Amino acid sequence: MPRPETDIAATRTRIMDAAEHIIQERGSISFTMTDLATAVGMSPSNLYRFFESKDALAEAMAGEWFAELEIIMEELVSADMPVEEKLFQFFAKRLAVKRARFENDPGLFQSYMELGEEHFEVIKGYVDLADHYMAMILAEAMEKGYFKGLELDSLVSLVNTMMQPFCNPMLMMEMMHLATETRLRIVINTILNGLQAETTQPSSRPEMHIAR
Repeated sequence: MPRPETDIAATRTRIMDAAEHIIQERGSISFTMTDLATAVGMSPSNLYRFFESKDALAEAMAGEWFAELEIIMEELVSADMPVEEKLFQFFAKRLAVKRARFENDPGLFQSYMELGEEHFEVIKGYVDLADHYMAMILAEAMEKGYFKGLELDSLVSLVNTMMQPFCNPMLMMEMMHLATETRLRIVINTILNGLQAETTQPSSRPEMHIAR
């Protein structure tokens, strides 16, 4: 008789909890699926019935990590608020979540970052999704007259580069004390008010710059 879906989900959750405990103690790279099977009291072959590989396990854990962040982004894209505030909240709300996770358990936060680096292809889809939502907000800002002369793809790349201290978890671990909402507000205002293409001569190519 097949296992009820609730039992399968509960077992998968138990396995992910055990994996989290292991990476917290040893780091993400040093543990194996055999270690994990031992920790949850099942054979490796039985473990593979729930997660066919370490990549599959990492993908499930990434799904748990990004779930709350996805909800934030989805709600903000459709929120009825000025686009200036929407862009600020897009980073501020996720920053608050990441800061809380870091402060709650810096070691576990570090271990998750290592897991993400080890299995970057697994989490790339979530990174691309964040870029997609950001592009939607930036496109809305462009409709309001911001970022004159810039193409959306170039704009996304530029904003991503400038916002790394507020959204890149690896960098945030070193700069958490600087990644404050006050500083974020200043950076967002600078981006909105100064980021545009400037043509110094009629025949020259647009030059990306931030107005001072």
